[in-house]
Amino acid sequence: MSDDENAMGRHRESGRKRSLSVSLTVPEMDCPSCAKKVDKSLKRRDGIHEVTLQPTTGTAAVMYDPDRIDEAAVVAAIEGAGYDVVGRDDDDGGDATEVAIAPSAAVWSSPRAIKTWIGAVFLTLGLLVEFVLAGQNVVVASVLSYPVTVADGSFLVAIVISGAPVVRSGYYSARNLSLDIDLLMGTAIIAASAIGFFVEAATLAVLFSIAELLEDYAMDRARDSLRELMELSPQEATVRRNGTEVTVPAEDVAVGETVVVRPGEKVPLDGVVVEGESAVDESPITGESVPVDKSSGDDVYAGSINEEGYVEVSVTSKAGDSTLAHIIAMVQGAREKKTEREQFVDRFAGYYTPTVVVLAILTAALPPLVLGLHWQIWFIRGLTLLVIACPCAFVISTPVSVVSGITSAARNGVLIKGGNHLEAMGAVDVVAFDKTGTLTRGELAVTDVVPFGDNDEQAVIGHAAALERRSEHPIAAAILDRFGGVDASEVPTPTAFETLPGKGVRADIDGETYYAGTPALFEELGFEFLGPHRATDGGAITAGSTVEDPMETLEELEAAGKTVVLVGTASTLVGAIGIADEVRPVARRAVARLHELGIEHVVMLTGDNEGTARAIADEVGVDAFRAELLPDEKVAAVESLQADYGEVAMVGDGINDAPALATADVGVAMGAAGTDTALETADIALMTDDLGKLPYLYSLSHTANGVIRQNIWSSLGVKALLAVGVPFGYVSVALAVVVGDMGMSLGVTGNAMRLSRVRPERFSD
Repeated sequence: MSDDENAMGRHRESGRKRSLSVSLTVPEMDCPSCAKKVDKSLKRRDGIHEVTLQPTTGTAAVMYDPDRIDEAAVVAAIEGAGYDVVGRDDDDGGDATEVAIAPSAAVWSSPRAIKTWIGAVFLTLGLLVEFVLAGQNVVVASVLSYPVTVADGSFLVAIVISGAPVVRSGYYSARNLSLDIDLLMGTAIIAASAIGFFVEAATLAVLFSIAELLEDYAMDRARDSLRELMELSPQEATVRRNGTEVTVPAEDVAVGETVVVRPGEKVPLDGVVVEGESAVDESPITGESVPVDKSSGDDVYAGSINEEGYVEVSVTSKAGDSTLAHIIAMVQGAREKKTEREQFVDRFAGYYTPTVVVLAILTAALPPLVLGLHWQIWFIRGLTLLVIACPCAFVISTPVSVVSGITSAARNGVLIKGGNHLEAMGAVDVVAFDKTGTLTRGELAVTDVVPFGDNDEQAVIGHAAALERRSEHPIAAAILDRFGGVDASEVPTPTAFETLPGKGVRADIDGETYYAGTPALFEELGFEFLGPHRATDGGAITAGSTVEDPMETLEELEAAGKTVVLVGTASTLVGAIGIADEVRPVARRAVARLHELGIEHVVMLTGDNEGTARAIADEVGVDAFRAELLPDEKVAAVESLQADYGEVAMVGDGINDAPALATADVGVAMGAAGTDTALETADIALMTDDLGKLPYLYSLSHTANGVIRQNIWSSLGVKALLAVGVPFGYVSVALAVVVGDMGMSLGVTGNAMRLSRVRPERFSD
């Protein structure tokens, strides 16, 4: 079962064991400790094969054996951990994830919020009567000989209403043997109430409930960014069936059917334009805000917006297999790949909470028992340490930053396939570029036609076009493209065509054998050229000229980094053709920007010859280049860079450079929109060929690493300061909740949201 299929949550057979998979919506599972509680509850059930929990999206993907456990039991196990399952993705095609990612504003009108506000009212009334209207604070009842005043009654109501959800969650934590914030807070509320500390218990219940609501709101804000991404995919499509237009769910449209897209509508599925013309806004896929002109034969993507014209599109993939669907699934699945810092945080939290809980117990017990100090004071201080034992802000500091960074990148046309890749990209020391198709456009074009002797340009290009007519080499395509401007009647018809691999082609024209190929081919035929001449795949563009000296022509063209194709017979040269691959206009600026951002080593790796490589390297401004590399030699070059400088990001096309991309610490594929291979092979995919997105990617990743460090150390630092102040009486329960729990959770989430403000720069062409 693929990750994408599992993310879509359909029931399927998997592997040699009979297994089914279901994706369930658990919106209240919004923190790592919540997920651990659910995980423990599920794994105690027989027949559960695999559990994937994503608190950042509020979803649980479970693979189970239907012969030993059914879906109802899976749901019961999750609800047994204290969390309601409100949706599921089954064979009917329901979309569970949309339910989980509800608008953040809904938090304030939830049942939990209503209980919290009622509790806050009674807490406020109790405080007023207790400290302001003391004369009205009369005894209204007696419980076990303990007098209960008006203020106490208000506090008790606040405890019951606001504290009940906390205690309930604590009960489920205890049942699942999970030492988490719910268990700690529930225990503290019950203990404080049991010994008559109603003010502290009510304050803790209300403030902690408010803190939970604020954390839910902050998490939902992070979820909103993913919800916006998901909403880009249209739910319906207008299909032409039997000559009639009908509107159906997008998932019901089959490959090969024709959908109609009018101005202002979203393209419902990936396809090819078969009728009409329009400008299409592809920013949801590529991040480019400038509309792209589309006409018959052009590809369009689901989620893109038809700006002005009427078009009909032949569908090429089902709704679940569209480029946008792949992006959404990968962004959701990216949370499963934890960063090194996140793994450290999880390990640290496993020691931090038990340690502080033990300190809290010792703080409450030892001073009264050993030193004879007032037990009530030290009980409150122990209670305060119990509140500080919650690692919530510390634990969520990394996940919210990763979610914010990955979804922000996706909206700007950069697909990051895991938090680990986001972290690694921000720490690279070297960026290595492939040349062809990366720094250059990868589109060869004839730039020079140089006749020799009495021949003219038409004779040179005509003979070359005739010779290359049956060849499928990119150089042949460039020559034939240039031949489009030559009178076809002037082109002779070749016979006895033969390809000479790695050298060129041979054919008979008017009874004489002609050749078109590299200088090395003509050296084998008996021509003498000084110096090495190897075929290249492009270089800078210059104007051509007619010369009498072939040697001078070869030197000039190769010095300019161009591919040289000679045309002639075994005894006579007709002429030379210069072919170049144009450097991308933004390449030099992108390389310079990487240097400005702190990348000290930018390197070009290419299979081209040294002359062409040097010309391109000088033009784009890289620090070094390595030429004439075969694919396995590119791998060795990446390993060498890692040994010399540190972590390496390799940028290529995601297909030809797959070994080097896999070897690098981060593999970045360009132009991945609509290319499944690039989406699958790379760690990070730029959805367009815009090199300007690479400095943005590094800037975002580098900033994300800084935000994660700030979140981790600030949350730990605040907790440490509060813990130190507790024994001296400087920190109250309210301060511990407001600053240590609620305040820091909001702080780290707000800091993470800053990543959404990192934008790509506009590099002018």
